[in-house]
Amino acid sequence: MDKSSFNPDDFFKKACSFEAALIPVAIALGWLANIDPFAYLHFSETAIAYGIIGVMPLFLLLLSLEQMQIESVIKIKNLLFETLGPSLQRYHWTDLLMLASIAGFSEELLFRGVIQPWIESSWGMTAGLIGSNIIFGLAHAVTPLYAVLATLVGMYLSLAMDYSGDRNLFIPIVIHGLYDFLAFVALMRAYRASRLS
Repeated sequence: MDKSSFNPDDFFKKACSFEAALIPVAIALGWLANIDPFAYLHFSETAIAYGIIGVMPLFLLLLSLEQMQIESVIKIKNLLFETLGPSLQRYHWTDLLMLASIAGFSEELLFRGVIQPWIESSWGMTAGLIGSNIIFGLAHAVTPLYAVLATLVGMYLSLAMDYSGDRNLFIPIVIHGLYDFLAFVALMRAYRASRLS
């Protein structure tokens, strides 16, 4: 990821537009595969509760990675700090919540609403779990370690979708959106603090 490719002034609009564009992509792929991306999307208070509880392990992982002094982890931290920090620090937390919500909804609709069931329909549940999340990891491959971490997080999100016994896409949407929001706020605060010191 080239630092110069990030323009802090138009980051928010471009990021929201890119993430929102994944929704028609999911619908088009669903149409091709004869899969309704919204089939397992059910709003419920229970799903919200599972989502809030489910984000906690991911956020604790983020906090523990923040403390690690391993070169590959430091590379990810520096990359995110230098590319996203200048952009995120310009926005209010409500803007970051909007971006995180769009990303959580659109990415889950695409990867767990279409791609995972598409692979499952041909090769079974295990292949769907692994295959869809390898694709998810590759889509987030800013560094090799980041791709591996994204793949593992994707598997966690896929398993969370079936946690309540009935598949519900709303659970990973809540987890994903909340996690992104917390990560954005943490990065924004760290960047602002670095400018004051």
